[in-house]
Amino acid sequence: MTNEAMIQRAKQVFDIEIAGLTKTRDSLGDSFVRAIDLMLACIRAEGIIVVTGVGKNLAVAEKMSAIFASTGTRSICLNPVQAMHGDLGMVAPRDVLIALSFSGESDEILRLIPAIRRHGLKVIAMTGRPQSTLAEMSDIHLEIPCGREACPFGMAPTNSTTATMAMGDALAMVMIDALKFDVESYALNHPAGAIGRALILKVTDIMRTGERLAKVAPAATVMDALMAMTKAKSGAAVIAAADGKLAGIFTDGDFRRIVAGRGSGDVLGEPVANYMTRSPLFVRDDALAAEIVKVFEKKRIDDLPVCGADGQVVGLVDIQDLPKIKVL
Repeated sequence: MTNEAMIQRAKQVFDIEIAGLTKTRDSLGDSFVRAIDLMLACIRAEGIIVVTGVGKNLAVAEKMSAIFASTGTRSICLNPVQAMHGDLGMVAPRDVLIALSFSGESDEILRLIPAIRRHGLKVIAMTGRPQSTLAEMSDIHLEIPCGREACPFGMAPTNSTTATMAMGDALAMVMIDALKFDVESYALNHPAGAIGRALILKVTDIMRTGERLAKVAPAATVMDALMAMTKAKSGAAVIAAADGKLAGIFTDGDFRRIVAGRGSGDVLGEPVANYMTRSPLFVRDDALAAEIVKVFEKKRIDDLPVCGADGQVVGLVDIQDLPKIKVL
């Protein structure tokens, strides 16, 4: 098999799965809305969303349940085999079961449904066949009309599992909006790692203050600003007016551009206000570190002044500091 043939075959897989996602997206309608309504009623009643599947769909169920749980929709994954040997004790009548089976005829799932019914749960099925046994046994059916698998034998779950995962993601993201689940709540569920640090840390936890903050008045000279930056080991100086409010920012990049255009000798004694960036971007001191990261990435800047509610400068966030605290 040639390299070109390998790439062509891989692209074909992508094309098949993109087409499957498009078909599944276009199928969204009343059943999706009813599924969301049922899930909302469950969560508001302190219930949990139970997700189950068999084979490859059990792995999809685990992923779907994990996305739900991390974004405000309480959830567990239930192995259908283990469920029939005692794990049904984990569910309650206020819960909702989401059952995954592309054929809608998986024996383990079909045996589970009557037992789930006896526990009083409502059932949402995700299958590729609206006339399947599982679809008919369920309260709500979400069709996955993704078409043929990418597997040359039409058997290995590929296109179907991708589309099923996308449907689960769609449910989870709509639930975020419906539950008004915010970034602070997300942070509580992700206390570890870079995500957790970025979401839990406040700007006040990472900003430069005191001797590490280069701050000068508008009347200070360019040399004064450079000396302040050198002392603070910072790439920027914030310019604060007499009342302490932010007037501008002057960076080492600004100075390099001045030198490239005019030379340094005739500007070092001039007021830094002549060369500062006026009305620069800034963040409030109650912002989350995650918001800072977004600003740095979107605006492609390296330094952000930090101001209090009264507009006074209280610090500076330098992008070079973020890797040290493992936010970037």
